Amino acid sequence: MTTILAVRRGNEVALGGDGQVTMAEKVISKGDARKVRRIGEGKVISGFAGGTADAFTLLERLEGKLEQYSGQLLRSCVELAKEWRTDRYLRRLEAMLIVADKDQTLMVSGLGDVIEPEALEGGGVIGIGSGGNYAQAAALALYQNTDLSAEEIVRKALTIAADIDIYTNHNLIVETIKN
Repeated sequence: MTTILAVRRGNEVALGGDGQVTMAEKVISKGDARKVRRIGEGKVISGFAGGTADAFTLLERLEGKLEQYSGQLLRSCVELAKEWRTDRYLRRLEAMLIVADKDQTLMVSGLGDVIEPEALEGGGVIGIGSGGNYAQAAALALYQNTDLSAEEIVRKALTIAADIDIYTNHNLIVETIKN
């Protein structure tokens, strides 16, 4: 399990996650897993929760869709979700994705969901993974009650989630895109 969090505020979107890898109740890696990365020629930031090999397969497919649809993130995610839901091989994959570009933040699931976070004044917040709800709640409180940047909110909220969720650690990777 893991925690992935995206915050969009003003002209910045930040996406972050921890580096812990678990298998059932056992910690396999304490901090060097990279669950947040850039795709789509560096124009899209992505994070995943769930099976690592499954997520890499999906990210590879998403990159293909981004090429096919000229970098259109929403269309690429919708096409990936449709394929993920209907393809016999893909529908067995267990992972969730958050992806963002300069204009949109989306969560994509194997149930066919492509969800944009609830719009807040000037942005939005969305989290996935075992600590996703903790991180999202902390990020919403910070978003509404501080003037912190998107990146600062992601870092603080992920730290709070890591203090609560046993499947999340403090080894954070955060990527940002600024307009």
